[in-house]
Amino acid sequence: MASMGEQYKTADFKNEKHVPVIEVLAAPKAGGVAKVQVSVGKQIPHPNTSEHFIAWISLFFRPEGGKAAYNLGRADFLAHGSSTEGPNSIVLNTEPVAVFAVKLDKPGTLLATSYCNIHGLWEGSQEVKV
Repeated sequence: MASMGEQYKTADFKNEKHVPVIEVLAAPKAGGVAKVQVSVGKQIPHPNTSEHFIAWISLFFRPEGGKAAYNLGRADFLAHGSSTEGPNSIVLNTEPVAVFAVKLDKPGTLLATSYCNIHGLWEGSQEVKV
């Protein structure tokens, strides 16, 4: 029987345009707000056309020594160049980049997942210290 964990692909984001890349924009301090940017296509841009696009990104946090990951948020990307005039007839795309403002009291691992309508589920991670 297949599990959801088996559905997620990973790779080095410098060689693969589908892996979500996590960047902590400001070093988190216990109880303070940290801004975390998650993007897809950092080194190799993802096409984001009507036929091939990133539909969403989700961000999770698993505290060091914790048993479960917590869902911090999700961003849906809904504009992919489609219009009543046909696919890719207008330049109106939502780029797969999201910034999350989060409070973290413990070190742990940020985990991001994304979904490409053609290539499926992808996962990236980043250790974070507080």
